[in-house]
Amino acid sequence: MSKNSTISLAVASLFASLTAIGAFIKIPLPYVPFTLQVLFVFLAGALLGSKRGMQSQLVYVAIGLAGVPVFTQGGGIGYVLQPTFGYLIGFIAGAFVVGWITERITNPKTYQFVLANLAGLIVVYLFGVTYLYIALNTWMDVESSWSHVIMVGFLYSIAGDIFIAIISGLLTMRLYKTFSSVRTSNKINIQKERIL
Repeated sequence: MSKNSTISLAVASLFASLTAIGAFIKIPLPYVPFTLQVLFVFLAGALLGSKRGMQSQLVYVAIGLAGVPVFTQGGGIGYVLQPTFGYLIGFIAGAFVVGWITERITNPKTYQFVLANLAGLIVVYLFGVTYLYIALNTWMDVESSWSHVIMVGFLYSIAGDIFIAIISGLLTMRLYKTFSSVRTSNKINIQKERIL
């Protein structure tokens, strides 16, 4: 394994840890608490790229499902039955989307990072709100309309998440050059995969 690959794997693990820490910085809300996790999802995607950003969130979710209490309400395989599990799936996809968008911009500006974050946020909410609706209306047996689910799963926290998307864009602009070696190794690996 090359030095760059080792560094990028270590950094992906770091962002998995940061996402876990973000789970415990929260404001309790009905069904879906507001946390800082999405900040680290955005940073992982933009700073590590699509592949490593997604891997960081896969590691986070895998550790939680293995039983380590890194989610907002614990951990374990049974967490897939929690109504908020869809947001965790959304973190994986959202980090990929943020990375995918920023990889295609040669010298991204702050507003482009913010727009990429907002695209990732849409993906997180698509997974999260859909899963919440299914969970409430099936195995949780809590009959809920789409309007109610959108209220508790989207409207309660969207303003805070948009603010986080902006803050993350500003942070990313400051940190982007520092993480260039991780992104470069990702691009080289992507190019090799295309050739093969």
